[in-house]
Amino acid sequence: MSSIASDTRLNQPEGGIHRTPGEIGIWVFIFGDLLVFSLFFAVFLFYRRVDVELFNASQAQLNQVFGLINTVLLLSSSWLVATAVHSARSGVEKTPPVMFLMALGCGVVFIINKVFEYGDKIQAGITVNTNDFFMYFFIFTGVHAFHVLIGIGVLAYLANYSWSRRGSMSTSDLQNLESGGIFWHLVDLLWIILFALLYLVN
Repeated sequence: MSSIASDTRLNQPEGGIHRTPGEIGIWVFIFGDLLVFSLFFAVFLFYRRVDVELFNASQAQLNQVFGLINTVLLLSSSWLVATAVHSARSGVEKTPPVMFLMALGCGVVFIINKVFEYGDKIQAGITVNTNDFFMYFFIFTGVHAFHVLIGIGVLAYLANYSWSRRGSMSTSDLQNLESGGIFWHLVDLLWIILFALLYLVN
């Protein structure tokens, strides 16, 4: 079986058992990355309890519109990636590259929006040295932005990969698409947590 349509049978439940999407390596990476970010979040919450007034006052200086726009962008991009992978499983050959490119566009706009947000803060005299809250703000969102940049590269690869494999996608090819999609969903999940911690928790 060499076509997408025939290979999708290999991804259907057999005997009530579902195949875990993606390669095992991506899940090891995901759990490791989540562990690191969990430590980041724990440190942030600890120091927030130490000086609640400072953190609340600093949080009030953030423009939630920037955060909300980026949240909508990443949620939309995750939906696009999920649709791309589902289309590949279903044998719809032309949809995955388009969806991956649209998700990539959301990622690019996310970075542009983040640059404008950083610029807004810097113009107001707020930097990583302003106080503990903004130190964590710039470091955490900066590390996340780096993940987004990597994710943009992954999405570009997936778009090209899915286009070049159209009509002859194997189960291994599908797993590669799933692995890339899983990484992008991680980027989305981390941002949702960051958005809640930095912009909403009060």
